[in-house]
Amino acid sequence: MQGNTHIVGGITASLAFAQISSDNPLVLVGAGVIGALLPDICHGGSKIGRKFPIISKIVNMLFGHRSFTHSLLFLFLVMMLLHTFVPYESISAGIVIGIASHIFLDMGTKQGVKLFFPISMSIRLPLTTKTGSKVEKVVFMLLTMLSVYFSYEIVVKLIDTL
Repeated sequence: MQGNTHIVGGITASLAFAQISSDNPLVLVGAGVIGALLPDICHGGSKIGRKFPIISKIVNMLFGHRSFTHSLLFLFLVMMLLHTFVPYESISAGIVIGIASHIFLDMGTKQGVKLFFPISMSIRLPLTTKTGSKVEKVVFMLLTMLSVYFSYEIVVKLIDTL
């Protein structure tokens, strides 16, 4: 999936989580966007890879694309680091939700992900698409509509509390 789809996926997942969470929705969504981009640090052409080219090159040389940074091990390690060093639950939850949404969306591509890294088996969803395809544009549109819906629900909750 492309960066914009991952961003909207992170927003949608964070807003969905905000429906059942008392965390700050704005912080949650902002952190969700960061988390949604983070796994592609292994790809020099990605949005985050272009911002941090040296780190991206090192991670890619060590692990390749869609392996360690797209795995449950990576998700768990990031979760542990955030729990240890970040005292704000909204930030930690948003980043973890964003990473999870990224991994799930990339499971919808033909390449899949190395979900159980270091085991080299690729995992993908039963229905897959090619990155940048028309199907991805439909996924992007559906995620955008879900984001609008979840945003509306949060605004209604905020108004009700006033």
